[in-house]
This record gives sequence, C-alpha cells and structure tokens, in this order.
Amino acid sequence: MALSFTFKFWVLAIAMVCMSIFCFYLGKADEGLPQTGGVARDPAQIVAKALLCFNDKYIYSSCEESCRLTASGNLGVPPGYIDEYCSGPCLSETHLVLNCIENIMTNFLFYNRATIQDIRDTIQAGCGYGPERGDFNVEEHIEAEGSSASKAATQILIGIGSMIIACTLLL
Repeated sequence: MALSFTFKFWVLAIAMVCMSIFCFYLGKADEGLPQTGGVARDPAQIVAKALLCFNDKYIYSSCEESCRLTASGNLGVPPGYIDEYCSGPCLSETHLVLNCIENIMTNFLFYNRATIQDIRDTIQAGCGYGPERGDFNVEEHIEAEGSSASKAATQILIGIGSMIIACTLLL
C-alpha cells in the first residue's frame, strides 16, 4: 500500500510540474501584436509606413520591378533569372526592404499571411544550391511552418491529457 501511495505521489508531482510549465507558456504575451519600439501610434499609420518600404526608390533602385518582393508576399523571380537575382542587386535590395519593414513592425504579415522570416527562408532556399534552388514559392514555406493555432491546440490537449492521467492515477 505504501509503495502504491509513493508511486501516485511521484506521478502527481510530475504532472504538477508539467502543468506548471504548460501554464507558463500559456501566460506569455501574444507575439502577434505589432511591436513598434514602445511608441504609441495609430496601427493604420504603422502599417502604412511599413508598406512604404516597397516603394522606396532609395531601397529598390537596381532590381527590375517584376522581380521585386511585393506587399502580397510574392517574389516574382522567373526561372531564367535565378542567378542574376541571387548574385545581383535584387537579393540585397530585397533584404533591405525586409529590414526596413522589420524596423517599423517586427511582426508584419504580408497579404498572403507570410511573415518576414517566411520570406527570408524562401529566399535562402531559392538561392541555395540544394533541391529547392529556383523555387521562390512563399506559400510552401508558410505551410511548412504550421500555424500557431494548431501549436496552441496541441499544448492544450497535452495539458488536459496530463490532468486526466493524474486524476486517474490518484483514484
């Protein structure tokens, strides 16, 4: 009987530690909100300022307009232009646009729901020398990441499962 009680006690203790860790992650601030360095401004103005980065003539000066990153989150790099894009001014100018947007609004979402990191990952894969070279399809990198909603649902299910197991072992 004492062994059974000790075992149940340790299972409960482990379950409580897991629940504490789980609740810690649920209590974190929402990272999806615009972060502007603590300056309180109208959100519409912040987004408008970030969108100006796409039309800044000082940033995009040498890259052909058809190959530029757009606010929709697309990179229009034609298959025959990969080497020129990846080793020419378009690549550096695209990174300048991404930096400009990130300096204004770190959690900027393009119209296709891509993040700045999704675009950077797409460029790295498209300009790399692996099997994805020349593939500038941003949508594939968005899907590969998975949504934060499904991650939160998984965490909730793990927490509920841990509680059910702990209650079952205590009975």
